[in-house]
Amino acid sequence: MSQVPRLVVAAPASGSGKTTITTGLMAAFTERGLAVSPHKVGPDYIDPGYHALATGRVGRNLDAYMCGPERVGPLFRHGARGCDLALVEGVMGLYDGAAGQGELASTAQVAKLLRAPVVLVVDASSQSRSVAALVHGFASWDPEVRLGGVILNKVASDRHEELLRDALDETGLPVLGVVRRAARVDTPSRHLGLIPVAERRAEALDAVAAMAEQVRAGCDLEALLALARSAGPLSCETWEPPPASPAGARARVALAAGPAFTFSYAEHTELLTAAGAEVVPFDPLRDESLPEGTGGLVIGGGFPEMYAAELSANEPLRKAVATLAADGAPIAAECAGLLYLCRELDGQPMCGVLDASARMSGRLTLGYRDAVAVGDSSLAAAGTRMRGHEFHRTVVEPGAGAAPAWGMHTPHRRVEGFVQQGVHASYLHTHWAARPEVAGRFVERCARP
Repeated sequence: MSQVPRLVVAAPASGSGKTTITTGLMAAFTERGLAVSPHKVGPDYIDPGYHALATGRVGRNLDAYMCGPERVGPLFRHGARGCDLALVEGVMGLYDGAAGQGELASTAQVAKLLRAPVVLVVDASSQSRSVAALVHGFASWDPEVRLGGVILNKVASDRHEELLRDALDETGLPVLGVVRRAARVDTPSRHLGLIPVAERRAEALDAVAAMAEQVRAGCDLEALLALARSAGPLSCETWEPPPASPAGARARVALAAGPAFTFSYAEHTELLTAAGAEVVPFDPLRDESLPEGTGGLVIGGGFPEMYAAELSANEPLRKAVATLAADGAPIAAECAGLLYLCRELDGQPMCGVLDASARMSGRLTLGYRDAVAVGDSSLAAAGTRMRGHEFHRTVVEPGAGAAPAWGMHTPHRRVEGFVQQGVHASYLHTHWAARPEVAGRFVERCARP
């Protein structure tokens, strides 16, 4: 049974300050010498980057939709192993989850699966006594969710704090923190999320330090730690990447990284490594060649549209990627990776692996998806079912005769992506911990002569 002290930081709605408070708490407890395990509910790739800066540990996601509720506890235990404290940042509002799926993938569901107490971060601006009604509603909505206290954010003054505390006395829930308005902790956003750490590391470090300062000044860290230690025992196995077969051949897999390709789950690299791969990161903005001996390529998501000119200018690497694809090597590309493999992105030449053109769009495509592999590929056998997530403001216009990667079943039926020789490219972000065999399949094909 897992006895790691743990706490879920939730909010009534997005924009309440969850990331600021959670990251500040992570940094403050780390400064005290605790080994803090950082986690994020949902498919978000960006917040875990700030968590990693705060803790010095890899930020990990807990997504009950993509990985299944049964894997939330095991994945948590995998990430929190050997730690003194685990902090889990929620997603959206406490009870918001996959659209039309009840509590599935909500912060509340994850808190229940982890048997973890919840602290509610409330944006207290523009309200006083009404805060008690709001907190009472969230505390009483689901009796299985244990709301252990409140952190008041964006409090304007001493008088404002006094009014809020008086109102919350009636709820019986303790106020565990009061954080004042502070512009310095604000971080710039893009497409409903923060700008990734890799794009602004120096500024991000300064922001994390400011978050920690605000939390130290306004939160009762001892009370929060005591609440975390009251979490119930977690009875489940620890998730482990399945090992490669003894006869399995090793392969070198290049992993696109750097500011243009920041979206990747930690478990993907762990799964590839366990399957026998040597994973070698490289930066498509700066490196003019693929790592020597590359047998396969993984290109995750990010914001390549922000770097289209620089990616296009690196012609030697674009040609190297095209040559690798022409040789039939396995290439797994998601979202940004898909755009990079197209002929062009907003008029800028890309790798030209796919007969497709990509452009920015004013429309945000966002949501969970159910998918099935249309045919065999280097990543999945035909008929393989996976759940994933789409998040992009671009459109890809394929040429004639393209073979799709996935058949989508939500929110409506359609086909999407590309399968071409060893290439599997799609907008769909997936979490391979739900289907570890895809990593093994990919590495096996990378190792073939």
